[in-house]
Amino acid sequence: MAAFNEITPAQLTRLIGTPACPVLVDVCIDSDFADDPYLIPTAKRYACNDINILAHDLNRRGTVVICQKGKKLSHEVAAQLRAAGINAQLLQGGNHAWREAKLPRVPAEVVAVADRFGATPFDIEDGYWGHRGDQCTFDTMIGAFGLSHPALDALATVVRAADTDRHDLAPQAAGLLAMSVGLSRLYRDDTQQLNAGMGIYDALYRWARDGQDETHDG
Repeated sequence: MAAFNEITPAQLTRLIGTPACPVLVDVCIDSDFADDPYLIPTAKRYACNDINILAHDLNRRGTVVICQKGKKLSHEVAAQLRAAGINAQLLQGGNHAWREAKLPRVPAEVVAVADRFGATPFDIEDGYWGHRGDQCTFDTMIGAFGLSHPALDALATVVRAADTDRHDLAPQAAGLLAMSVGLSRLYRDDTQQLNAGMGIYDALYRWARDGQDETHDG
């Protein structure tokens, strides 16, 4: 059972990607981080002795402090933040517990680029917004945002089948893959390719919503 100032990996993963998610602060020492250069999604690194800088950046927002094993280091940093008037918890078991639970992690170099450009890493290995087991990124997004509708479920099946090369799940998957490959050949600019692809997905959603019973002769 988690202590009053701890949050478990299972509890934290349900918060990531929602408005209720606290600020995640990774205070692992450099040598530990060099051995395993991954971060929990949305986490940012701070030196454990930069408490004044950290407290200023947090601006009284609730936070979860993360270290290698969730022991002395994160306990100390969380205690100092609470003394500064910040609602600070720590991740039970630290990065080790998160990794052992096989929860999503983000490579540090991707996070660095995302921070530089104010972006969110998307559809990368071990990232929060990515594949999970036999589910694709589209499935992850639907689950994270709590979306549920028969048409959306049908669309998700087609996207998953195309994205994971399991065309037996939906006969429409081969067509979606063909169009996606074609778009990648037509457009070298990612934004132009995305804009062109939106029409295809809008049409596919309308088919899923009210056109599945229609045939070529219908």
